[in-house]
Amino acid sequence: MTIVAEFPVPLWRLWDAYVDPRQLERFWGPPEWPATFIRHDVRPGGRSVYYMSGPDGARAGGYWEFLDVQAPQLFEVRDGFTHDHGTPDPDLPTMRVSFEFTELAAGSRLTTTTYFTSAQELEQLLGMGMLEGTRAAMAQIDGVVTDDASFAAHHIAQLQHLDDTSVRISRVFRAPIQDVWRAHHDPQLIQRWMFGPEGWVMPVCEPAQEPGDVYRYEWETTAGEDHFGFTGELLESFPPHRLVVTESMIGVEGPGTTNEMQLVEVRDGTLLTTIIHYPSVQLRDQILATDMVSGMEASYARLKSNLIA
Repeated sequence: MTIVAEFPVPLWRLWDAYVDPRQLERFWGPPEWPATFIRHDVRPGGRSVYYMSGPDGARAGGYWEFLDVQAPQLFEVRDGFTHDHGTPDPDLPTMRVSFEFTELAAGSRLTTTTYFTSAQELEQLLGMGMLEGTRAAMAQIDGVVTDDASFAAHHIAQLQHLDDTSVRISRVFRAPIQDVWRAHHDPQLIQRWMFGPEGWVMPVCEPAQEPGDVYRYEWETTAGEDHFGFTGELLESFPPHRLVVTESMIGVEGPGTTNEMQLVEVRDGTLLTTIIHYPSVQLRDQILATDMVSGMEASYARLKSNLIA
């Protein structure tokens, strides 16, 4: 099944709408079934997981496994359905889908080609309303790609709630993806920007480099007071796109968080998203109440102005 659509925007602008989960959520799914991406790992071997919420509170989940990514011309995925807890549902069909982006004299074209494993599976999905749902979803893209204000690089860090215990913080940097990745791994660079509001310093900076390594970060005021820190294990690392760590406050008992950092190339540079999974709603609310996002933005602003050209 092939769907062709043309848009009056540059190629990179259309590409961004698909690789930025904040934008993709505004059209992936019919208007009555908006999508929430709890993971969007745009790289060969990467994986995206999402759910669509119905008007009656019902959920329908899906996933992409990225087979190929050639920014900004093409990405290809294995597309399937998930159970409520996000694992693939083997009882429903999987498809191979190619998204091809082509530059035009007055805009860009998107050609979406879906390959089914059998005519029976095609008929099954058409019977489930796939074509009508796809058309309704794609009709929303124009409003996203012509919106140049909501996702511009000058925005500060943005917080979104993904579900009861997960949040996403997003920020765009006008810098190559390799530079943003290095700024999160080079101790000398980290100490120059990752210390929140002015008046704080980072005397201990021991980043993890390989899965299985333990990291340790500690902060205090310039007067040497209010000392605190975090430690955890590096679980996954796919330079320069993705890392996953555990995080616990030093000296505090109880479960910590799992943090996923994702980097992807966009028109203005690099989109950084951090998804934080909390063990409970109570801990989520407690940590967010500390004005955590403002502290992150203070660090990000310093990263932007002092470290990245």
